[in-house]
Amino acid sequence: MAGQRPSHTLQTTALVNEAWLRLMGGREQPYESRRQFLGTAARAMRSVLVDHARARATQKRGGEQVRVQFADAEHGATDAEVEVVAVHEALEDLERLDPQGARVVELRYFGGLTLDEAASVLGVTDRTVSNVWKRARGWLHKRLAP
Repeated sequence: MAGQRPSHTLQTTALVNEAWLRLMGGREQPYESRRQFLGTAARAMRSVLVDHARARATQKRGGEQVRVQFADAEHGATDAEVEVVAVHEALEDLERLDPQGARVVELRYFGGLTLDEAASVLGVTDRTVSNVWKRARGWLHKRLAP
């Protein structure tokens, strides 16, 4: 959430709470390791952000048509929310081509992990994650370019 605008409609606390509910919902056993928890948390946060962005985009396109005052119109889906959905869809394509690259992007973009933390979660070296990150970022840049 650090890179999002201050008026983002999903507050950090709400993101963490929803991700926590998804992480712990129905889970009886604790996570085996910090690595497993961080990896699962990044996926949960991705899911929360994508669901939120899709809901906002649907509302902007009239999905739940309700009469609003002009002053309320500024609260429609933003470019950042549309970007989250676009990155998610591109990541689904990348997962088919380069699963490790997609996982690194998920950990970094949605989980907010550093290269060192992502390397720890994946159980690989920092250098490997750095190389995979560069490759995946390049692929995403081409895929998402207008």
